[in-house]
Amino acid sequence: MNRHTEQTTFFQALGALAAFILWTAAICYVDVRPIGPEGSAVGFAALNGAFHQFTGVHMALYVITDWLGLFPVAVGFAFGLLGLKQLLQRKRLQLVDPDILALGAFYLLVIGMYLLFEKLALNYRPVHIQGILEAYYPSSTTLLTLCVMGTARMQLKRRIRRPRLQKNLLWAVDLFTGFMVTGRLFSGVHWLTDIVGGIFLGAGLLLLYRWAAELLSRKLCGQNRS
Repeated sequence: MNRHTEQTTFFQALGALAAFILWTAAICYVDVRPIGPEGSAVGFAALNGAFHQFTGVHMALYVITDWLGLFPVAVGFAFGLLGLKQLLQRKRLQLVDPDILALGAFYLLVIGMYLLFEKLALNYRPVHIQGILEAYYPSSTTLLTLCVMGTARMQLKRRIRRPRLQKNLLWAVDLFTGFMVTGRLFSGVHWLTDIVGGIFLGAGLLLLYRWAAELLSRKLCGQNRS
């Protein structure tokens, strides 16, 4: 990635994050009505209410995507082990692959975003889960899936040299990601705006990681040459 492409990626990341901020602000102020359980207020009430009525609630799909949500966690853990292995073998943090270092920081950022919105409680689910009305904006499953599987896709393209194997793995990643996002959308346990918010935030963070990983790689390569 050259500097021009780096700049383009950076501004794309800023654009996606700005879209998330604007979308979140709109949810707080546009067509806010108490259409949720226990009279909970929901932004874009007409849109969310109509879409929720269209999809209905499918708890089996919710349970499937909930359990499959452990897979991105396992993938993130695997990359953490890869970074630890490199650190133990190479003895210095600076010698760990730059994209792996950036990945560790990226995962911490994603966890931070999750904890932040758990506290803010901007939106509540359209249904009770085990008798509890949970705050759930943006969709954390959507956010986690896009961020972890998106970075996994980048790592596979970088590290898998066999074309056919790489193609099959990338196809599997895309299929899994698509199933998780659409499954969460049509399970009826989120408002439509929760999913869209997760997509905006996930895309912005993912592009930010791509930019940071390439920038760090270029700078460290320059230092090694000098």
